Formats: sequence, structure tokens, C-alpha cells
Amino acid sequence: MVRVAFVAGTYQPQHCGVAHYTAHLCQALSARGIESLILTTHEAANQLNDPTVQGAVNRWRLSELLALVQAIIESKVDCLHIQHAAGTYGFDRAIFLLPLLLRLRGWRLPIVTTVHEYGWWEWRPAYLPSPLLEWLKTWGQRRGWWDREDGFLLTYSDAIITTNQQAEQIIYQRLPHLKSVTHRIPIAANVETALLDRSTARQMVQQAYGWSGEVAIIAFFSFLHPVKGLETLLPAFQQVVAVYPQARLLLIGGVESLALPRAQASCYWEQLKALVAELGLTEVVQMTGYSDQVSAYLRAADLGVLPFHAGITLKSGSLLAMMAHRLPIVATRSNPPDPDLTDESLLKLVSPRDASALATALLELLTDPAQQHRLSQAAWCYSQQFSWTHIADAHLRVYNTVIN
Repeated sequence: MVRVAFVAGTYQPQHCGVAHYTAHLCQALSARGIESLILTTHEAANQLNDPTVQGAVNRWRLSELLALVQAIIESKVDCLHIQHAAGTYGFDRAIFLLPLLLRLRGWRLPIVTTVHEYGWWEWRPAYLPSPLLEWLKTWGQRRGWWDREDGFLLTYSDAIITTNQQAEQIIYQRLPHLKSVTHRIPIAANVETALLDRSTARQMVQQAYGWSGEVAIIAFFSFLHPVKGLETLLPAFQQVVAVYPQARLLLIGGVESLALPRAQASCYWEQLKALVAELGLTEVVQMTGYSDQVSAYLRAADLGVLPFHAGITLKSGSLLAMMAHRLPIVATRSNPPDPDLTDESLLKLVSPRDASALATALLELLTDPAQQHRLSQAAWCYSQQFSWTHIADAHLRVYNTVIN
């Protein structure tokens, strides 16, 4: 049996999209005979009490990296797979050195790195003059020794996995010699579709929140966070209700995450509640908090909305979950646009931070059942190409290539 060690930052699947993805991936790989070990912080491992999750560090600092190296060496695995997004490591840069330190310790087994985010964040230490830092980044990247964003993570990996075309293209531009070992494996929906009919789901939601009559439910689904565009969505929804009073808004998702720890999360939750009250929306907006009933909520909805500040891309499991639940979707356009999501027959796109444009798009859909049906069908058909079965099979091919 092939055994893979995963390093996936602070492993808290309920509070981190990358950890949630990794949990799904390990489950899908298990069905194909791949045994997984997840190395994370001691605190995260203790909270989960899972024998496949092992604590190796307290934090992702340079001073603790050697302990992680030793844990990997002692794990007796066939392959190391690093899942990387800066936020999952608390934006600590030490993880960039992990492949280099492993090679210096004599590790000769394969290293695979998945970059979930790429092309937007760089290390800028205050103690190095900017011209010197830029020269060092460029000098090493041209020689293929490191890259300006992720240090040695990519250049010392035997295979690189990206989840979206934008990240893939930036890697090709910066590190063209790594093109042959770079693989794109899109993510899948982060919620399984429940075997629940829509009428039952709607009845459940309406009873839970006291919404009677023929309401039209608009669903937002993601972690509640200031970058998710909720401060744009709520004023937009106020405009919607003024014209379409039977509309209701359901904000599905928890507020606590690695990006918004407990105290900050509690504060933000109260800010959202205050904004809802200030806009006079208390009776027509509900926030579910973290829930294991997400699929039922999406089943009950008429429309989906994703007004993220950065725009929508195929990195979004929330988008794919809405598509898998046959929801017509209004979302914000990314810059540059995701080339896979420019087709207006797939979803309605508006500019970020534009409440009026968002309200107009939502009203157009609410009052056009034929367009709702077309977008619903197109979204569902499109989502069928993204599944954990396909993801696991693609990973298996990568592992077989680097191990053999």
C-alpha cells in the first residue's frame, strides 16, 4: 500500500478551506488504497483526536521546522505532499524552506506540492532594502533555484499541482522549466449533495426561520469574512426587497476560520448583525452559522450569490457546491477574469463592490424564471466534470509517476 504524508498547515477542516479539501482528498484516496498521514500543529492534532493526524510543530516558525523535517523522515512514507496556501500557515514563511531542508537531510523520496493560491502574495521583509530583495528574487528565479513567491516549495518539488488555470499560467511564466512537472487538478464541490427533495428542504428552512408564503430564497455560502463582499451584498439585498418584498437572504457558513480567529470572528458576527438591523432587514435575512445542513439550505434556495471582493474563480468550492445543487448564480468578476467562467450562459457576473449592479442582477434573475432555469441547468451540467473520483484518480497518476 502506498503511504503519503500530507503537510497542510494548521489542520482544522471546519475552519479552513484547504484543510477541508485535504480531508476530502484523503478520504477519496483511501478508497483507492492510498494510506494518508497528516502532519500539523500539536494543538490541531489534539483537537481532532484522529490517529491519521499527527502533531509535529507548535507553530510554523523557522525554529520548529527541523522537528517537522524529523517527523517526515520518521513517518516511513512513500511520498510527501505539501498543501500550500499562505493563510493556512499563518503567513509564516518558514514552510518555504521545507523541501530544501529535507534534501539537505538526505531525503530522496518524492515531494509533491499543491499551490491553492499563487500570484498575489510575496515575502517582503522589512530588514532587506527593496532593490536588493527584488534583485535576489529575480536572480534566483531565473536560475530555477527558487521562486519569488514560494521560495523552494516549487523548485525542489518533483511534481506541482495547481487547482486553477490562473496559477498555472503564472508558474509557466516564472518557472518555464517546471512546465513538464506541473499538473492542473481542479477542486470539487466542498459539500456533498443530500438526498433531499427541494420541497422538503424549503419547508424545513421556512419553518426554522418563520418565513411563510411564497418566498424566494437567495443563498450566500462561504465563510463569513470581510473579503467575501457581505457589506456589498446586504445593501444590495435592501434594494432587492424594496422591489421584490418576498425575497429572503440566507447567509450560510461559519464566521470563525484561520483567517478570522475566535475573538475577531465574534466581533465580525456582531458587526454583521448590526448592519442587518441598521438596514431594516432583520425579518428577511438569516445567518446560519457553521452547520452540517448546508446541502439542505442550498436545496431550499432559488438563487445563489457570491459577491467576493476578489471575484469568483474555480478555486471556490462554494461555487461548485451551488452549481451541483442546480442554483442559478450571481457572482463577482475576478480581475483578470477566470477564463473558465466568462461564459454568460453559465452564471451572471457583476463588478465587485457594486451594490447597485448586484441588486440589478439579482432582480433580473428573480423576475425571469426562464433565465433561472437555463442558468440552473447549465451550472449543474458544468459541475459534473468536477468530482472527488476524478480528483483522486488524477492524484494517483501523479503519485505513480513520481514514486516510480
